Amino acid sequence: MQDRLTPEFTRFVKEVEPRLSYAFFAAYGPEVGSEVTSEALAYAWEHWSRLSRMDNPAGYLYRVGQSKARWYHRPRIDFPGIVGSSLPRVEPRLPEALMHLTQNQRLAVVLIHAMEWTEEEVAGLIGRSRSTVRTHLERGLARLRSELEVTVDA
Repeated sequence: MQDRLTPEFTRFVKEVEPRLSYAFFAAYGPEVGSEVTSEALAYAWEHWSRLSRMDNPAGYLYRVGQSKARWYHRPRIDFPGIVGSSLPRVEPRLPEALMHLTQNQRLAVVLIHAMEWTEEEVAGLIGRSRSTVRTHLERGLARLRSELEVTVDA
């Protein structure tokens, strides 16, 4: 076991853990998201010799986390509510509206607009094309605008 704790593995975890955590939080909410992040990183520890040779180990761990998430039967994702002035000018109905998006739409909207990821970064993590991510983003934003009754000036 000790041979897996290498500087390479440590660097990998430091780089990948925040990305996985944000993605799983966006997809499954904070409770399940933190659980599947831990499960995916435990898988990385157990299978590091094979994982370290992959072209996209973070994407593979994202798929591992998706599989683990199936064990957590949560009919509803609960995002934390907006606390008074803790965030600058955030629509109080946003957490509820995010729950009405599909998982892929929520993932694209949260990672790109809240976490400032690029479409390419999201596509690389989830193993989809950039155009697919853009489609999920556009549909998610349209649904949020509709839900929150926001009009866009042309």
